[in-house]
Amino acid sequence: MSASELPTPHPTLLVPGDPGLTVDGVAAALAAHGYLADEGLATSIFLALVLHRPLLLEGEAGVGKTEVAKVLSAWSQGPLLRLQCYEGIDISQAVYEWDYARQLLHLRAAEASASMGAAEDEVYSERFLVRRPLLTAIDHGEGPPPVLLIDEVDRADDEFEAFLLEFLSEYAVTIPELGTFRAARPPIVIITSNRTRDVHDALKRRCLYHWVEHPDFEREVAIIALRAPQAVPELGRQVAAAVEQLRGMHLYKPPGVAESIDWTAALAALGQKRMDERTIDLTLGTVLKYQEDQNRVRAEGVEQLVRSALQRGA
Repeated sequence: MSASELPTPHPTLLVPGDPGLTVDGVAAALAAHGYLADEGLATSIFLALVLHRPLLLEGEAGVGKTEVAKVLSAWSQGPLLRLQCYEGIDISQAVYEWDYARQLLHLRAAEASASMGAAEDEVYSERFLVRRPLLTAIDHGEGPPPVLLIDEVDRADDEFEAFLLEFLSEYAVTIPELGTFRAARPPIVIITSNRTRDVHDALKRRCLYHWVEHPDFEREVAIIALRAPQAVPELGRQVAAAVEQLRGMHLYKPPGVAESIDWTAALAALGQKRMDERTIDLTLGTVLKYQEDQNRVRAEGVEQLVRSALQRGA
């Protein structure tokens, strides 16, 4: 379910920026939009909103880091601006670039109409500026401030991290041809990292920080019930128990919450009301995305996995 499909918040819930906002209010608002945060995460989000500080979320893939930004966007009604990081990302992908094709057409049209001088003055105007997520985040105009998601910052290189330091300290971008754009109201900034490498200390100092753990058993049961309502409650508990066991098997890629939800939905789509050995063996690809992990689970016994899940999920 995407953030746009989540239920409308209860009208009494406060929005980011309201002076009466509390940690409990943040947790309630997130829950109203389909995200069940523990007290530590709700506190970190509350502080990020109140102090207007970026929030760096680290944790294993699939624990719900990216979803935080999506839910904050749905709650605040601010647009979600997502910057997906990768090795080699630069200013043209992250901040702005010029629409060279339109500039060229403009110059050719001006040349044909004998107004070349005026056209050269206009060619580096905002009319031909292509705004990327970082510039859009600080020059967003009216309405609620956007939620800026800088996703998987650990995939970017040192040069881009250095640029982020300046951006996050001033919420400003300088374009030589136009001048400096500065945020009248800073965006809500969520930065995620899967910790494939360490993020520099200087960047961490600009941010509040929270390590996102896999949920405990009961919280995962509640998340599955919320996000996969088509499954009977007993099946959701059994899936949560089986996933809990899989995470303790030292797999190459332990399943995240997203896989728990997908697995539950897949079993429900197959008409299952409880786990059984044959169906689990057929649907392992829903929850384990590496052949080596599937082989290990089968070698240790799917029957044992099912038996333990039925006992724990009873």
